[in-house]
Amino acid sequence: MKKQPGNLPPFVIVQSRIDGYSRTKKLVLGSILAAIATIFQSAGIFVGIGYAFSILATMPIVLSAMISIHLGIMSYFLTILLLLILQPSEIFVFPFTTGLLGLSLGIAFRWWKNWIAITFFGGVSLAAGILFLLYIVKFPVLGPSVSHTIYVPVVLMILLFSLFYSMVWMGLSKKIFELLFKNRSKRTSH
Repeated sequence: MKKQPGNLPPFVIVQSRIDGYSRTKKLVLGSILAAIATIFQSAGIFVGIGYAFSILATMPIVLSAMISIHLGIMSYFLTILLLLILQPSEIFVFPFTTGLLGLSLGIAFRWWKNWIAITFFGGVSLAAGILFLLYIVKFPVLGPSVSHTIYVPVVLMILLFSLFYSMVWMGLSKKIFELLFKNRSKRTSH
């Protein structure tokens, strides 16, 4: 039995409407979102409030990947290139933390409708990125107090934090996606 559009969750309806956007519209939207992600990630240069803004760099990448996986990947790499030019000190952090979380959550939203699967995929991706930076690259992503030698309780804490953080971003992303695109898609569909 086929579901009627009225029975679908708002997120699925909005996502199906956005699938109808032209390639040009998606490309422009993805580029704007990459620029916004770059601005947010670069805000970390301002001590204090800048750190609060830098965590918001996840959102534009999630949104672009929710629109289209290809667009999300393009926005992710475009943000990395822009950071390389504008804020090279963030080039280690973004690709393996905020950017990777955004890309993995956006992809997970396209693949699955189950919030547990989406949260798990995003959380494991974030934990893998942090652990890669910490133990392979030896970059002090968590500050100088965390040792570069593998310590199981630290790894478990990183994984648990990443899963919780991913769950928070999953909920925020879904709501913001619906808010941003629900009204627009209604106006353009008439």
